[in-house]
Amino acid sequence: MSAELANALAVSLQGALGDVKIQGLKRLSAGASRETWSFDAVASDESHQLILQRHRSAASQLRGGLDEPELLRCALAGGVRVPQIVASDISGENSIGAPFMVSRRIQGESIPRKILRDDSFAGARRGLVADFGRELAAIHRLEMDSGDQITAIDDPLAVQRMLYEAFDDPHPVFDLAFRWLDQCRPQTRQPCVVHGDFRMGNILVDSGGVAAVLDWELAYIGNPAFDLGWLVARAWRFGEVGEVGGVGTRSELLDAYRANGGAAVTLEELRWWEMLACLRWGVVTMAMVADHRQGRSSSMEQAVIGRRVVETEYDVMLLLRPEVLGKALA
Repeated sequence: MSAELANALAVSLQGALGDVKIQGLKRLSAGASRETWSFDAVASDESHQLILQRHRSAASQLRGGLDEPELLRCALAGGVRVPQIVASDISGENSIGAPFMVSRRIQGESIPRKILRDDSFAGARRGLVADFGRELAAIHRLEMDSGDQITAIDDPLAVQRMLYEAFDDPHPVFDLAFRWLDQCRPQTRQPCVVHGDFRMGNILVDSGGVAAVLDWELAYIGNPAFDLGWLVARAWRFGEVGEVGGVGTRSELLDAYRANGGAAVTLEELRWWEMLACLRWGVVTMAMVADHRQGRSSSMEQAVIGRRVVETEYDVMLLLRPEVLGKALA
């Protein structure tokens, strides 16, 4: 399989890099929708360190028909730290046989526990919250209209409710969260590009801080506060006490975001989006449970993540302070 893929890569890269030989082809991960491979493309006078992301089929390309390579090109031009796209084809009608993109390989670490605990990242950790604010503000300034390249989501709460109700598996804590979120909706904001999964694990970090923002496949046009709420959710702190991905505070994040041109989001507004983030993660864990129970997936990782439904319920209860809880029950 690797030899066949190497030959297909050489053909696909010919237009961008000329004649190259593929070396060191190594699979890094194999998710439900796509695989990630590391390799070198060696020309007569230069060696290119690259990453391939290949979807399993044209049908699994991306949610909502997102043109992720085009979005990454837009992000790079807009000053966001992202890998440079070398070649891509989202049609699936290519030598690789599926939608794919090849990007420059950036050195760094994405495993949260290493970033949050290894001494080699101690200096980087001190500046991560400022980096997060800078990158999110840059993302939210990107100019990309909804349409063929990226879809718009006007009401993310309604999306989660639809997904939750489809399971026909009531969870009273989630029902309470839906009620509170519906009653306490925050102000609307000018729609913009939203990363959709900006969190520890999708951010590449080196000794100097954020090296690249990865995994844009859930991006959409929506409220910028979504990304802030998702980032501060307790699920992405990986056992650390810092409120923002295990480092820093919510206030520091909002200050850094605003200092880089982001909107003046308040702590109360952020709490609403953090609650939605917890609820969204809870719905995702429910989906993993359903896939395992119904035989659609044999992944042990998915089964284990599915057990975290109760952890998400606990996170929701932490956010439903007594005065908030009383209003939701009224």
